Amino acid sequence: MKRFYTDVSIVPGEGGFEIRLDGRPVRTPARAPLALPNATLAEAIAEEWRAQGETVDPRSMPFTGLANGAIDQIAPHRESFASGIARYGTSDLLCYRAEGPGELIDREAAAWDPLLDWARHRYDVTFVVTQGIIPVAQPVETLERLDAAVAALDPFTLAGLSTLVTLSGSLVCGLAIVDGGHDADLIWTAAEIDEAWEIEQWGEDAEAAARSAQRRHEFAMARAFCGMARA
Repeated sequence: MKRFYTDVSIVPGEGGFEIRLDGRPVRTPARAPLALPNATLAEAIAEEWRAQGETVDPRSMPFTGLANGAIDQIAPHRESFASGIARYGTSDLLCYRAEGPGELIDREAAAWDPLLDWARHRYDVTFVVTQGIIPVAQPVETLERLDAAVAALDPFTLAGLSTLVTLSGSLVCGLAIVDGGHDADLIWTAAEIDEAWEIEQWGEDAEAAARSAQRRHEFAMARAFCGMARA
């Protein structure tokens, strides 16, 4: 839509830090005030609105989109939304290893074993690791503790975590960033080991490269959003 405002401001209030355009509050798609939990996140979202040109392009405003989701979709259904994210623990990428060749097996182990070790110590859990794609059941206690860790997060952090988990295919990878402070670039590289191996063997076309770059960008934005939500 055509840009209809000049000034972007932040106004602290009881509901959080509200974004205002020419003094009028910005509202989410569900017509709730766009109120952020802290000044850091509010400033990042305000800057997205300031950066718009003659037209407002939602695709260039990832933080605004995640905040809208947190307010409209997650906050009213926090428990069920958190459970949906936690279900990724039942089939976490890191627990399904290649059957060969040996070099790929070694790469996965070098990148994925430290992440599983971190989760084991952080949440006092165990994991069943297998080779191939045949589903294996994880211990009930493991799933319950991971579920509790996700359920404890606020709606804004859940919004970012959801993107981290769905893009990586791993609940452990998402929690390692949000709850463990691990480097997002290293986590993304770990999650993309199988794809990188395929590219080494067969090459990559321009369209696939563009998709990969977009996914990496979305992953980085979600990581930044989580960091600001917990600032």
